[in-house]
Amino acid sequence: MISWLYLLGAGLFEIVWALALKESHGFSKLWPSVVTVVGMVFSVWLLALALKQLPIGTAYAIWTGIGAAGTVAAGMCFFGEPVSVLRIVSLLAVIGGIIGLKLAH
Repeated sequence: MISWLYLLGAGLFEIVWALALKESHGFSKLWPSVVTVVGMVFSVWLLALALKQLPIGTAYAIWTGIGAAGTVAAGMCFFGEPVSVLRIVSLLAVIGGIIGLKLAH
């Protein structure tokens, strides 16, 4: 069970670093750049811990899925990115895939 918590944490740090990367403006702003690098390190470190017990294909897909879904949702909520039925359905498909991979494990 702890491996799944590591994987969830890794996915959440994936979202953090992606959002901070946007705010870093190409690493030209110090603190968002620092948050980006720290988020990347923690994300990969937690993924590595999860991989001690979980299959690489499942873990990697879930890790990137959490990061992608969370970043898309945050972009729509906080950065004024477009919200459409197709984007929401596609986002739900990614989330469904994450859930399916977890259930299939």
